Amino acid sequence: MTDPTAATDDDAEPRTAPPETATTAPHALMVERSFVAQHFLTVPDPGPEGVPHSHQFTLELRFAGPELDEYGYLVDIDRVKAVLDDIEARYCDTLLNDLPAFEGLNPSVERFAAVIGDRVADALKNPTPTRLTVRLWEDEEAWASHSRRLEE
Repeated sequence: MTDPTAATDDDAEPRTAPPETATTAPHALMVERSFVAQHFLTVPDPGPEGVPHSHQFTLELRFAGPELDEYGYLVDIDRVKAVLDDIEARYCDTLLNDLPAFEGLNPSVERFAAVIGDRVADALKNPTPTRLTVRLWEDEEAWASHSRRLEE
């Protein structure tokens, strides 16, 4: 039997596609937020990405789970928006390289998506959804995602 909360190839869908469908879990919810943050890559020969520059990041938080709570919610959208407010306040107009989460690490969009996933999971204790996928768009052409199971 397939785990309904397992990651699937649905993560490869284009941005214009609807949020995850019942193929990954019976219930899904996505909330989106955009903000500007700066970084520079610290890999050998980073090219123009090796100097501080800004991105208009678009963050998608996708929740999935097998059941709704007593109020008919997978997760309360206002609660998710409050978490997004905190994320935006933390990273908006900030140089990621200067933050402890990126100390000594290359602040790639992949790593940034994982850092955000950790923050969201920490903020949503005892969630009804069992799965979180963070999709972080760096620009109109490139995104990275990080999926994780949410624990009670």
